[in-house]
Amino acid sequence: MKRSHLPLYAIALAILIVGLVATGVPISTILLALLVLACPLMMLFMHGSHGDHDTHGGHADREDASQGRDTAHRH
Repeated sequence: MKRSHLPLYAIALAILIVGLVATGVPISTILLALLVLACPLMMLFMHGSHGDHDTHGGHADREDASQGRDTAHRH
């Protein structure tokens, strides 16, 4: 998930809310739905960017340490 798309998501959400209100859905129902969806949406926004990187610093060191190798004494 790219941060440059956040304004588009906000616009889409606003259009959805206006559309639901225009069709007669009570605002309390919309707020309850947003509250229920808040946790999964935050997880998407917080963890969505982890797949964008080709390399993750420190992974090799952790793998060596988990296999009992001492990475500090490598030559």
